[in-house]
Amino acid sequence: MKKWVKKLLVGLGVLLVIVLLANFGLNIWLKTQLPSYIKNNTDYKVSYKSLEVDVMSGNVLATKISVNNKNPENNNIIGLQGTIDTLKISRFGIYDALFNKQISSSDLLLSKPNLNVILAKPVDDKTGKKRNPVKFENIRINDGNLSIFRHTKQKFLSVQDLDLYVENLQLTEESVEDRLPVIFDAYDIKGKNFFLRPDDVYAIRIDDIKTSEGQMTINNFQLVPVLDFEQFKKYYPKKSKLFQFAIKKMEFKDLVLKKNKLSLANASFYQPNLLVYTTDVVAVKVKKPSDFELNLENIKMSNATVQVMKPNGNKLLYTKNLNIDVNQLRFDKETREELIPVGYKNFQVSGKDVLFSNHQDFRFASINLNPKKGEIKNISVSPNGTAPGKTSMDLVADHIVFNINKWDFAEKKMNLDINDILISRIKGKITAATDKPVGSKKQNVNGIQFPILIRKVVLQNSDIIYSKNNQPLSFQDLNATVNDIQLVSKKDNSGIQAKIGKYAVSTKNFGYKTKFYNMTARFLRLDQNTINVNSFAMKPLVSRAQFIRMIPVESDLYDITANQITANGTWDLFSDQKLIRASNVTIRNADAVIFRSKIPKDDPKEKPLYSRMLRSIKIPMVVNDLNLKDSKLVYEEDTPESAGPGKLTFSSFNMNVKNLNSAKIKGNPTRVDIKINCSFMNLAPLSVNWNFDVADQGDRFAISGRTTNLPATGINPFIRPYLHVTATGTIQEMLFNFRGNPKGLSGKFNLKHKDLKVTILDKQNKEKKGFLTAVANLLVKTDSGKLPEDVDVEDVERDPTKSFFNLFWKGIEQGLKKTLIGINIDTAKKTADKAASTVKAAKQDVKEMKTSVKEIGQAMKKNPETEKPKEKKGFLNGVFKKKEKSETE
Repeated sequence: MKKWVKKLLVGLGVLLVIVLLANFGLNIWLKTQLPSYIKNNTDYKVSYKSLEVDVMSGNVLATKISVNNKNPENNNIIGLQGTIDTLKISRFGIYDALFNKQISSSDLLLSKPNLNVILAKPVDDKTGKKRNPVKFENIRINDGNLSIFRHTKQKFLSVQDLDLYVENLQLTEESVEDRLPVIFDAYDIKGKNFFLRPDDVYAIRIDDIKTSEGQMTINNFQLVPVLDFEQFKKYYPKKSKLFQFAIKKMEFKDLVLKKNKLSLANASFYQPNLLVYTTDVVAVKVKKPSDFELNLENIKMSNATVQVMKPNGNKLLYTKNLNIDVNQLRFDKETREELIPVGYKNFQVSGKDVLFSNHQDFRFASINLNPKKGEIKNISVSPNGTAPGKTSMDLVADHIVFNINKWDFAEKKMNLDINDILISRIKGKITAATDKPVGSKKQNVNGIQFPILIRKVVLQNSDIIYSKNNQPLSFQDLNATVNDIQLVSKKDNSGIQAKIGKYAVSTKNFGYKTKFYNMTARFLRLDQNTINVNSFAMKPLVSRAQFIRMIPVESDLYDITANQITANGTWDLFSDQKLIRASNVTIRNADAVIFRSKIPKDDPKEKPLYSRMLRSIKIPMVVNDLNLKDSKLVYEEDTPESAGPGKLTFSSFNMNVKNLNSAKIKGNPTRVDIKINCSFMNLAPLSVNWNFDVADQGDRFAISGRTTNLPATGINPFIRPYLHVTATGTIQEMLFNFRGNPKGLSGKFNLKHKDLKVTILDKQNKEKKGFLTAVANLLVKTDSGKLPEDVDVEDVERDPTKSFFNLFWKGIEQGLKKTLIGINIDTAKKTADKAASTVKAAKQDVKEMKTSVKEIGQAMKKNPETEKPKEKKGFLNGVFKKKEKSETE
């Protein structure tokens, strides 16, 4: 054998002996001197029954260990107190433990530990001084009872009957600050009666935890406040919510805790019960957002109950039997900045008995929702009186179904594209809000990516009443389809407005009530091109006497019916560029009664002419042809002195209006032509032509017309009640042709009449006033002759507080006076006054005439052949004949 080999073997042998002696000596030293060394050179007191150390491997085996802090008040180190039945450490860092005071090991086994651990005080950020960490690559605990306390002696974590295996465990004060008390790569755990208190408000309790092949099961999880709600509001006045959470059972796998990241897969939560108390505090935005990240591969929540309480103790949100299934849920740096701070790949939500309450209670029997569609069944909405003055609904609906093309969140905005919405069988009432208060806040729409698209909305078989200012609008069997809805932001960012494409609406028994009227229609259908209304009626809700008492100034009371109203054209009433362009509007078989009383005082407001009224319409509007067919119009008027109302009747009424417009469509003609043909007082035909130009700022107009063969008795129903006059004879033809403006009118008038006489009655319209009747007939031309001349109607001044028709009738009145009484009206008035002043003399003449007639009669009896009576009779006749002749010359 070579010498160097021999020397090597000898050296190795000597080294082995030295190592064995050192190992033997170290074990003897550890057994006899280590406790005192630890006591003198560390912060702990340790005792044990047996201890074996392998210097070469660094393995340590100890039994029946007891450990305590020398100074329990020193919170700069981890505090340990308790016993361990067996301790086994593999590859223990003896050098680091002795000289660097850092405990580290590749493997740690604790059998039946019963320990209280007090965590070291967190690092002082100002000094930057680091604590000595405890690092274990792998740790095993068998049948342990552990309690971990914060440096303040507040219990942080405890568990009983713990069986634990953890790979690459780290326990440092930094992890506690990040609210993750431990960091590890893999785990296997089983234990009972877990307790965790993450802060001063909440505590977590768990009955038991166990894992099997990476699958963790947790029974009876509870997150409970350690304060009641009143204490919470007192001690944490800036916090807005207090939570209480219980879960019957939780299951998940692949739990990973690394620094600020928590991730797990296939999490299932059975019968969770979440209770949230809210305060009136506005949540304060965190200046420095947390770096905490959460990744849940799949999460399921089964049969959950959720309650969110208002500050006053009432429910804000409630649901039970809630089921949630979310795929790839995450909360990280990217999502936390979005409107909804979580991301997902897919989700499915369903629940029953849902209640949401703001100023109204929204209740759903069931709800199903996913990113592509949703369905809500058995909906009810009712006011709860918490916000008077706001729009309120009191209604029920069978179901709402919708399908979504796109729903996501990007750049802190919601992007929504809905394919269709179906709403079925809504029954109830909507009461609109009162006028918006001054200084009300604008809607915040910064979180919405416009436009929001709703491609189709269908409303089926609904009965709805919409009421505003106590004026209900009712629909029965309402069906509607609206296409291509775009919700866009208003130009001043004050809210949202809608742009609508095609639509179709139909309803039966339509109704609208105002203060004085109930408007109804048996059937109504409209879309963007047609309108069809059947059996329309506008009926007064009050009697004429009540109406007169209710109005402060004189006004018309209407009673209108129409068998059918139709319209064709195009119109847009929903966008900013509103437009009405109708090719034809037809009203058939209308029956209108207009009543006006002169008992209330006059309305002092200026009454614009129709051209100005049309010009004031803000919407561009034109109706090429407006037709009123086979209709009837009755106008009734009374005065304080009248015995019942006067009446004008226009039957078989047909009217055509060409180019009714608001003068706001460029290139469109603005002249309005109106033609009327009807039967006046059911006795004579009447035709009228009327025109004006809406664009004419001078509001000039022209109106002409003709009626023929009108018995004078036909106008008695109008003139008898309040003029106390009746007429007989015939108006063979009446022509008028007027032109005017807002100041007045002038033109031509022609009246052809025959045998026209008047009778003046007393105020009760019963007895004839003979003398006044005779005087009146002396002033009235009985016959006009075959070819009467036109008379000039001049300088008819308009009262601006009266309507156009008041001016028109004043023109007719002047024409009648000039025709019937004579051109010189002033002379006629003087004649009438003179006749009135000689009433007494006339009465005396009548008495004398009666005496003469009596004498003549007696003479005739004596001498029938005498001619004196004939001369007397001829004298009387001559007087009237001469008068008639002189009138016609």
